[in-house]
Amino acid sequence: MTKWVGAFQVAAVYVGTVIGAGFATGKEIVEFFTKYGFVGFLAILAAGYLFILLGSKLMIKSIELKANSYEELNEYLFGPILAKIMNFFMMIMLLGVCAVMLSGAGAVFQQELAIDKWVGVYFTIALTIIVMAVGTKGIFAVNTFVVPIMLLFNFIVMTKSITHLEFAENFINIPEELHLWKAIVSPFSYAAFNLSLAQAVLVPIATEVNDKKIVKAGGIIGGILLTIILVSSHFTLITLPNVQHYEIPMAAVVKSSFIGIYFIYVLIIFGEIFTSLIGNIYGLEKQFSKYISIHRGWIFTCVLIIIYSLSYFHYGTLLSYLYPMFGYFSLLFVFLLWFKPSKTLHK
Repeated sequence: MTKWVGAFQVAAVYVGTVIGAGFATGKEIVEFFTKYGFVGFLAILAAGYLFILLGSKLMIKSIELKANSYEELNEYLFGPILAKIMNFFMMIMLLGVCAVMLSGAGAVFQQELAIDKWVGVYFTIALTIIVMAVGTKGIFAVNTFVVPIMLLFNFIVMTKSITHLEFAENFINIPEELHLWKAIVSPFSYAAFNLSLAQAVLVPIATEVNDKKIVKAGGIIGGILLTIILVSSHFTLITLPNVQHYEIPMAAVVKSSFIGIYFIYVLIIFGEIFTSLIGNIYGLEKQFSKYISIHRGWIFTCVLIIIYSLSYFHYGTLLSYLYPMFGYFSLLFVFLLWFKPSKTLHK
């Protein structure tokens, strides 16, 4: 692949993996940023810097280690003993977040399309099986298709919001009951959570690409795109009254201001949830295949059964408890990735 085509494909996978149920729907952005007002905007810029810097570093380090799964990267960062604990924790994180994605897909069908939640869940499972059967090429193809469309619609929605009469006032507003410490920590916990999960996809993808220049450019482009999406989504969400009360706040904005493209946007939200789901399942398969000598199709089946069982929980409840908790636990991963000095690597 040429450098820039490869870089944009890597960037699309990076963005598609991070933009999951909470990100694409706006719920996650509200929880970590928008509820803090102008301080939340500054936090977004800090998170964007981390995505640009550490996304590239993660993939370059994966090539240096010739790592086939996130387990090998964690062993380098944490050491052989602590890495076993971290890898087990990562597996629990990935399974839990996959369940959030699957539950979120069902929530989109139920709340926005008036279709039974479980129809949406079964439809998502069927699509997942098809893409997983194709492998890495399927993941590249889905992300390369969905991410540019998501960017376009995000900007369309934002253009209406920034002309809102109260936009400037809402933008500079700082809530009276601001929890400053939480606002300061939020960009670090948010980036840590998403990067620690994204490594499940980015590590094997980077090793397969096996070109440091391509993955570095892909990490930078992906980080910039993530920052742009975060900022544009924040600009949109600050104009929605009582934004914290919505399970899918971005859809509420589109429904009130862009009814003509509402159903298209809901499908895009589903697409972004789906890209994150298949990426995380791909990472889980890479981990399990090291320990279970069976066909990868059976591994995917077992993973789907587990996350299907977990998806019975309510989407909003899962998101509220899992995401912030995982974010804090992932801070150590980001700290080591950022500050651990490089040394000669032996494989």
